[in-house]
Amino acid sequence: MDVIHIVQDILQKTEEEVKSMSPVNILVAGKTGVGKSTLINAVFRENLTQTGIGKPVTKHLERITKEGIPLVLFDTKGFELNEQVQKEVRKEVLEEIQRAHAMGDKSKEIHAVWYCISAASHRLESFEEGFLRELSEKLPVILVLTQSILEEETSMLMDYIYSLKLKLERVIPVVAKPYRIGSQELPVTGLKALVHETLRLLPEEVEPAFINAQKVDVMKKAELARKWSRGFITETFMVGFTPIPFADAPILASSQVAMIAKITSIFGVSMNKALVTSIVSSVTGVSGAVYTGRALVSNLLKLIPGAGTVVGGIISGSTAALITTALAYAYINLMVLVATAEYKNATMKQSEIMDFMQKELKKQMKLVKKEKPYEK
Repeated sequence: MDVIHIVQDILQKTEEEVKSMSPVNILVAGKTGVGKSTLINAVFRENLTQTGIGKPVTKHLERITKEGIPLVLFDTKGFELNEQVQKEVRKEVLEEIQRAHAMGDKSKEIHAVWYCISAASHRLESFEEGFLRELSEKLPVILVLTQSILEEETSMLMDYIYSLKLKLERVIPVVAKPYRIGSQELPVTGLKALVHETLRLLPEEVEPAFINAQKVDVMKKAELARKWSRGFITETFMVGFTPIPFADAPILASSQVAMIAKITSIFGVSMNKALVTSIVSSVTGVSGAVYTGRALVSNLLKLIPGAGTVVGGIISGSTAALITTALAYAYINLMVLVATAEYKNATMKQSEIMDFMQKELKKQMKLVKKEKPYEK
């Protein structure tokens, strides 16, 4: 198999993994102008409100999606208008929640609500109070205080909201983008708290989709990737694994390719042929057009301290687990760098990727041989 085909295989498998995720559905409610779009773009990948496709569900409710992101956002319109429109919005939202629930398909249900109020407004209108009470009886609701720039006014508003004894999961003050006051710039705050609280509330089956879609906490992606990798490696190589001749190394390599695709899908980074080619080349030690499963496995085996070579010999389950774990952990650490750069609108150079991966593989091979995480 040549490099072109292995790269295509990784890209295709990554796309399939993302498509197989059960999407997470979040209702983002609040008046126009409170900063809903800013919040959405700050939390999720690819500036969703600008690049996503918005389709009307009802007159005052829009459904926002984007290909390749396992997320559905429901955005309300018209809260800032007259009382009649507010009643219509309330009715449409509650009916949509009921309709989705009645389908009996958890992937179609709305999983959580972010209700947005500007901290600068200093108040919660009676309509909003009533609507929050109704929503919180049906779904987990996080009240997001957007534009929480002034600490004192935010604190006063939070005290007032708590005094209402609403059935809220949490009230989270947020500054979704840097804000300048005179010569001072206030940093982004509250987004990690929002991501973590949302994760706590979500059904387990949609957690991977949310972790993929969010860009606030890259280490949450790494955490899930390591957890999944340990389970995959233990199940694949440690339980009932029959040692294989080195000649059958492509069998092992195919599992590692599938693993790379799965990890990539967890991170939700933009993968292209050049990036994947750099990664494959750094792992296999092959920079030309020829690539084989033996090249990948052989190069990994050479990195095991004191292991010598098994060419012409047998690859045991523990050896397969060792090299695959090292590959997984090195690749996860690379994805942390790639994702962090991407979310800052930067790009890692191919030479940087190859250099990091080669060094990280050697480092992880030593650590994994010592700690044996696949046995825990």
